[in-house]
Amino acid sequence: MRTAIAAVDDLFFASKIRAVAEHLGLTIEFVRSDQAVLDAARREAPAVIVIDLHSRKFHPLELAGQLKEDDQLRAICLVGFFSHVETALPAAAEKAGFDQVLPRSAFTNRLPQILIGEF
Repeated sequence: MRTAIAAVDDLFFASKIRAVAEHLGLTIEFVRSDQAVLDAARREAPAVIVIDLHSRKFHPLELAGQLKEDDQLRAICLVGFFSHVETALPAAAEKAGFDQVLPRSAFTNRLPQILIGEF
């Protein structure tokens, strides 16, 4: 079974991600810290890691750097989503190593494809 990791503390998006993953028959692991993302990624070898770029619990840009600098983890697809009013955030996220950076609306619309790794 394919696995995805979600570093998301917004309950609306967490609920939506969980529902789509269940519908697709995927395992989704919600983590609670940056270190938990790294630990879960090493343990699960997920197809994708989804990170809310506005999270107050996580440090998305630093976390992306850590994931992409690690030989074991750099191939994992890293997807970030953001509020469309944040004009500088997408470029900063891409520079940090995110593979896909999407406004929240596009993220929601493409969530099934994202979770199965088909962008």
